[in-house]
Amino acid sequence: MGIGIACTVIGLWTGHLVWILSMVEVDFGSIWTYVHIIVQAYLYTGLFITAHDSMHGSISKNRKINKVIGQIALWLFAAFRYRPMFTKHMAHHRNPGTESDPDFCSRSQNPIRWFFHFFFSYVTVIQILTMALLFNTGMYLIGISVAHLITFWVIPAFLGTFQLFFFGTFFPHRLPHTSTMEPHRARTQQKNHVWAMMSCWFFGYHWEHHEHPRLPWWQLYSTKQ
Repeated sequence: MGIGIACTVIGLWTGHLVWILSMVEVDFGSIWTYVHIIVQAYLYTGLFITAHDSMHGSISKNRKINKVIGQIALWLFAAFRYRPMFTKHMAHHRNPGTESDPDFCSRSQNPIRWFFHFFFSYVTVIQILTMALLFNTGMYLIGISVAHLITFWVIPAFLGTFQLFFFGTFFPHRLPHTSTMEPHRARTQQKNHVWAMMSCWFFGYHWEHHEHPRLPWWQLYSTKQ
């Protein structure tokens, strides 16, 4: 079931992106442009969470299948490499909310400063060059307009990244750390499964994720009593 759900998320992201880049006009006077941006941003979030589940071995019992699906999802998200992402994420789980946590910003709790700390800790020069190559390939070889690429590819990617950051890093791990957050230094959303799914694919149930790291995103709701 995990493989099917992962492939469905990847397929929805791919299908919607192809559709809006080829069939939908960029018209900021139309509400549908904004709807497509929001939907694609949400699918970007799901794409990364699919990769995240692969790092925890939650998609398949086969480690190679987990890695392949995770690498596909990460590359589609923003040309990330699986191994460095896996290494950093495991460091996050070993030391959440501390200076040894690569996702935690000990210098500032300001969400904007923390976001840029989070963003630039993962972005590499090779990744930027790869994304630039893809952008220019889409524009010059495929003939996709700059307006379409920025509106439906670049903007949703940044919105999805911020959604992941806010609900998966800033909200659960920000200071102050209270006794109810131990031993993971992570807080959780209140029980509202609809909002939890809409806000970040149940990833706001973050204490539960740290307590049950091998549980896939679509089963996290079951941990809420």
